Amino acid sequence: MKALTVATRAGKLAVAQTEIVCSLLKEVHPDIQLEIKEITTAGDRDRRTALWNLKDTGFFTSALEDALLTGRADFAVHSFKDLPTEQRDGLTIAAVCDRQYAQDCVIAAGSVTSIGQFPHAAKIGTSSPRRAAQLKHLRPDLVPTAVRGNVLTRIRRLREGKFDAVILAHAGIERLGLSDKISFSFDPAQFIPAPAQGALAVQTRTDDSRTSSLIASIDDEKLRTVTFAERKILTTMQCGCHAPVGAFAKITADKIEITAFISNLDGTNFIRRQITGPLEDAEHLAEKLANDLLASGGKKILQDLEK
Repeated sequence: MKALTVATRAGKLAVAQTEIVCSLLKEVHPDIQLEIKEITTAGDRDRRTALWNLKDTGFFTSALEDALLTGRADFAVHSFKDLPTEQRDGLTIAAVCDRQYAQDCVIAAGSVTSIGQFPHAAKIGTSSPRRAAQLKHLRPDLVPTAVRGNVLTRIRRLREGKFDAVILAHAGIERLGLSDKISFSFDPAQFIPAPAQGALAVQTRTDDSRTSSLIASIDDEKLRTVTFAERKILTTMQCGCHAPVGAFAKITADKIEITAFISNLDGTNFIRRQITGPLEDAEHLAEKLANDLLASGGKKILQDLEK
């Protein structure tokens, strides 16, 4: 069997995530030969611009997709939340896997165990409009402050006194072996994560059936259902990746429960909805929930954001 080349973003977390996928593949296919190819993306090169000011979608993923489409890689590993909802022609998501933690977490300078314990007007490092809007909704006095760079850079800036706390994806902290630094984690049904947060997506070329079949062996069917339902919120609302929107779905027995929100940037107009129904209707339920959010004021929020 010839070695397969896997494309990944350069950086500790991206490589750690790719190694997780490689390990899962080797459990199923012990003889598989894999070579990791690190690629620097536009989002990695531009560390100064706040995420909400980056105009294009796919700034963490398109360079990997280019490597796939030109045959320089056989498959690519992405943080699923970073992938644009519109799939590029010639590519498919062959596997969704390894979502142990969907929630956001806080690493704080002081000893805090909840959002209520932050000091008045605390500076919270985040470049996510979704996180900023929820912070302002829960505590209007808090000051979300743009921060870029990888996880270790953000933690270093916290230690340097630039912030009172930073908010990060719990999954990334765990994958880097830094869970002892977490002050507390949010309940994902209350402080709602990005659609598909914490899950890994493995992408292949649609014309490469052999590789796609190999990768499909590690696909988690229930996780695929949950994450596709969460992403359906984004596609139905047509809100792009910079809008303050979150979605979280969970399966209980044969039912799926989906919670989602949309907000203006300062959290003063915060619309949250929930829906439960049969698992086989997951994407239809997500579409219904998204339309409810739009009809309840979400459409006006998106129009105002466009201005």
